[in-house]
Amino acid sequence: MQKNTQLFFAAWIVAITAMLGSLFFSEIRHFVPCELCWYQRILMYPLVFILGFAALREDYKIKYLVLMFSVLGFCFSVYHYLEQKLPGFAPVKACVGGVPCNTQYINWGGFITIPFLAGTAFLLITICMLLIRRPNNS
Repeated sequence: MQKNTQLFFAAWIVAITAMLGSLFFSEIRHFVPCELCWYQRILMYPLVFILGFAALREDYKIKYLVLMFSVLGFCFSVYHYLEQKLPGFAPVKACVGGVPCNTQYINWGGFITIPFLAGTAFLLITICMLLIRRPNNS
């Protein structure tokens, strides 16, 4: 197995884990996702299929599509985390979705929240994509 394929496969495993984790929190633990959680899901869930396809096809060019999703998702996760952890960072507006985005369903170790977990997954996927190199066409 080539190094690029291994990196696509590793990123795929991270995306699957993130998707299953978010489904566990919402469907098993009954945590209602806020608006920013939905944006992160919208960016993570397609990566499961895109990365799975990339790992099977060994398609180098897909890395740019994945990078677009993962970097944008990471930005949403960082913003969401700041809303949770910094008082006064959240905009003054009424919550539209029923759950305010600064709600912390989990707070493991005083710093690990759901957006932290999502941000970690997006960061790991981004790192995998940045390590992928153009294959030699010799």
